[in-house]
Amino acid sequence: MSRSQYNRASILTKREREVFGLLLQDKTTKDIAGELFISEKTVRNHISNAIQKLGVKGRAQAIVELLRMGELKL
Repeated sequence: MSRSQYNRASILTKREREVFGLLLQDKTTKDIAGELFISEKTVRNHISNAIQKLGVKGRAQAIVELLRMGELKL
């Protein structure tokens, strides 16, 4: 595994990427919780954890950064 692949893989968990992929599809927290069979609080926790890891201030900035990094695709 190359260094860039390792860094990219280590930024977010698989579940955090799933949550942001669904946010990118304009899903609500409630929609995401239902689709992933988790609570809304867990969805919010995944979002919060990812925002902290990325060092951004909110969901929109996190999405922009993840798109820029290639973590998410449009």
